[in-house]
Amino acid sequence: MQTPRYWQSRFPAALLLPVSALFGGLAALRRQLYRLGLLQTHTLPCLLVVVGNITAGGAGKTPTVHYLARQLRARGWQPGIISRGYGGQITDVAEVPADGDASRYGDEPLLLARSTGCPVFVGRDRIAAAQALLAAHPTTTVLLCDDGLQHYRLGRDIEIVVVDGNRGLQNGWLLPAGPLREPASRLAQAQAMLVNGSGAPGLPAHPQRFDMALQPGPAWQLAQPDQRQPLSNFANRQVAALAGIGHPERFFTTLRAAGLTVQPHPFPDHHRYSVADLNQVQADIRLVTEKDAVKLIALLSEEGLAHSGNIWVVPVEAAIEPDLADWLTSRLNALKSKDGRQTA
Repeated sequence: MQTPRYWQSRFPAALLLPVSALFGGLAALRRQLYRLGLLQTHTLPCLLVVVGNITAGGAGKTPTVHYLARQLRARGWQPGIISRGYGGQITDVAEVPADGDASRYGDEPLLLARSTGCPVFVGRDRIAAAQALLAAHPTTTVLLCDDGLQHYRLGRDIEIVVVDGNRGLQNGWLLPAGPLREPASRLAQAQAMLVNGSGAPGLPAHPQRFDMALQPGPAWQLAQPDQRQPLSNFANRQVAALAGIGHPERFFTTLRAAGLTVQPHPFPDHHRYSVADLNQVQADIRLVTEKDAVKLIALLSEEGLAHSGNIWVVPVEAAIEPDLADWLTSRLNALKSKDGRQTA
């Protein structure tokens, strides 16, 4: 999402502090009710890791889930992924097929289903989604929840909070005066803090801090995915960059760091592209994110789409220091016998 400019300063955001105080009070009351057991938390028969954030806007949760799913599989675990399926049309619970439609299942779940090889289930009720996944895939040994840090009804064993290292916590105030869904002190309650990018000073210290950089790989052509080129091949071309993600500027910065001069075209997060969106972009090459690609591929067969062959997808891989997957594997192994639940 495009975050409001006033979240970066104290005025005029201060005018919204009374509303923020009400929001914070209600959120604190809700958390306390769960701590006291007056609201019920459901524990699943499988270890569960929540990857979430305390701010509104994109922070890098989905690339983190993608990284963890692939790394855990390589270490012998059988991960499953649950998600709310934001932007999709599922009102109950459904498994996301790798060849599914982003408008039905949501762009992020579909991307994870295609890229990880893990079962992915979506549902507004994440507990129901988790139960359906475990019923359909009983060999699953660990669940990864993409978002859902504030979904306290869902019991969790490990919390990994992702923070945007470029924007940080901005003015540090709660919604709507600032970007925070929960106070900054909430970070200390999570088992790990993952900082995506760098440049924002003043982030709270955390005993288990990890730093992530998203590294681009060779681009592949949307119409012919077997056609691949290194980004350096586009250095002397007229390049437009399209991004309908939580923080589009991160994508543009990644391309510039690769030596490209780009025309940035930001769109809202989860934007549903049309042929007109693409045709209005005049450039030799149009570069898009993987998240956008799962939606754009549905447009390739539509009449009126000009120059579909010049749409190239830029994949990114998370590089995390120190090794988050090693740390997580160690924590999961330590929880193997917890409550007698199944694990690897």
